Amino acid sequence: MKRQILAIATFLTTISVTTSVQAANSEQLRQLLATKECQNCDLSGAGLVMADLSGANLSGANLTGANLSRANLSGADLRGANLSGAGLFGVNLSEAKLSGANLAGADLRNTYLTNAEFNSAYLSGANFQGAVGIPLQIATPDEFYAWGVAEAQKGNQQQAINYFNQAIAAKPEYAGAYLARGVARYQIFDRQGAFQDAQIAEKLFTSQSNDPGIQTAQAFMKELQTPYSDKVSTGKPSFFDFVGSLGSVLLQFLPF
Repeated sequence: MKRQILAIATFLTTISVTTSVQAANSEQLRQLLATKECQNCDLSGAGLVMADLSGANLSGANLTGANLSRANLSGADLRGANLSGAGLFGVNLSEAKLSGANLAGADLRNTYLTNAEFNSAYLSGANFQGAVGIPLQIATPDEFYAWGVAEAQKGNQQQAINYFNQAIAAKPEYAGAYLARGVARYQIFDRQGAFQDAQIAEKLFTSQSNDPGIQTAQAFMKELQTPYSDKVSTGKPSFFDFVGSLGSVLLQFLPF
């Protein structure tokens, strides 16, 4: 009997503590939405979809697993915040301060990151696919290249070009990125830009003794030097009929 009473008492105490924590979290959530000030708050698992939190002070806050999809966090202070596993799809993080933040496993797809600060941020497993304005220091040239290939395969050539630009900026001798950018330009019918990229790619592949790269670049230039017989088709360029699918052209230059 005493054991039953003790078990019930323990259970009721647990409920009481849990209820208090939930109430505190709700109060902190209201505080954030009302004042945009919530340093060191516990907002784990909070639902903040499309919330306007521009300029908010969330430094040191616990936002583990929070859903902030499409929220406006431009200029927000998130230094030292825990955003591990957080849903940040489509969030505006332009000029946000994320130094020392934990973004492990966070979903940062399609985010806007122009001028965002990521000094010493922990980014293991974070997904930046489709993000705009990714700082060079938080991704490798190969990651930018892979994202570019993924966007090109989906038909998003301009976004692909942006990623290839970043890969080249981080690694100027990245022959595959020049070729990939040329292919993306070709697909939007920028033949002049495509040819310039193909020439640079061929020179770099030659200097690197990369025979498959040399052959692909030369085949690409040959295609680009062949005039259109009729009006420009909006279909798939014939270059791919020669070398295969887009994936086979570009993925072969991505190190694994």
